[in-house]
Amino acid sequence: MATSNPEAKPSAAPIGAQSHSVEIDAFLAAIGVELRKHRAKRGLTRRQLAQSSATSERYLAQIESGIGNPSVSVLRAIARALELPTAALLPETGVRNAALGPVIDLIAQVPDTELPGLAKDIELRLARQNSTDRDRRVALVGLRGAGKSTLGRMLAQHFGWPFIELDRRVEEDYGASIPDLIEMAGMATFRRHERSALERVIAEQDAAVITTAGGIVSNSETYALLLRRTHTIWIKARPDEHMSRVMAQGDFRPMAQNRGAMADLVAILEARRADYSRAEAEVDTSGDAVEQSFARLLQVTAKILGRDVATLSPRAAERAKERS
Repeated sequence: MATSNPEAKPSAAPIGAQSHSVEIDAFLAAIGVELRKHRAKRGLTRRQLAQSSATSERYLAQIESGIGNPSVSVLRAIARALELPTAALLPETGVRNAALGPVIDLIAQVPDTELPGLAKDIELRLARQNSTDRDRRVALVGLRGAGKSTLGRMLAQHFGWPFIELDRRVEEDYGASIPDLIEMAGMATFRRHERSALERVIAEQDAAVITTAGGIVSNSETYALLLRRTHTIWIKARPDEHMSRVMAQGDFRPMAQNRGAMADLVAILEARRADYSRAEAEVDTSGDAVEQSFARLLQVTAKILGRDVATLSPRAAERAKERS
């Protein structure tokens, strides 16, 4: 039976663990800086903030010094006492995020009933600023099975524009399939590749039809880039049609636990609905033949581009010349 050696020195922590510990210490110290800044900005003593947030003054001091490791509920209570969103107490990194601080402070003063209108005003301002840059880029978003790839390919062929599936670009860049990429490197790595691929497509293509993975909305910065630099259209369908189309494509995994799979699909759709709704337009393909859905997509695209359908198609122009 092995016995412990009281004189043996404890083994050193792995380098990765040491790095992780340093990062956590730096993160907690940064929270303390943010807390002190916001408390000072409001002219509150530590005791006053402790009382209004129902937090121990001693613990508050520990948090401000970077020693305390507050739970989410404690941060929320302190933020509410400071009349701030909880995220405002998290450390800011980079010039962009630092510049967001004053914006967040101003938005916190806006009544909840006015927030939807404010969001729309911001989106309209961004749309005006980027209208010329995104002039002939059309991106289709939505859950798998809505018809993005089929309709996107038809739209690109009609206009004579490149058809780009963002997932395929990621696979070409990484040298492996998306499932393999996620399994080997994780979802965060996939999202970084997705963002990089989108940036390159925007830089390389003045005109294109782009289809994206349904989960692109999970990364707010990547989705914001897509909305700014492309005319985005939400291709949607009823949950049961999503499911049947996925299985028609040869993926029978949903059949294993159909009831659970359908519940998951509905939950995902509901969680993403607000983000998908930020698109400029939407096309519901439920119950329609492909030709009907394409005709509707063509009309919607022409409308958001502010042009007549015929003028968008080189083939239509060629046919007109032949007739004249």
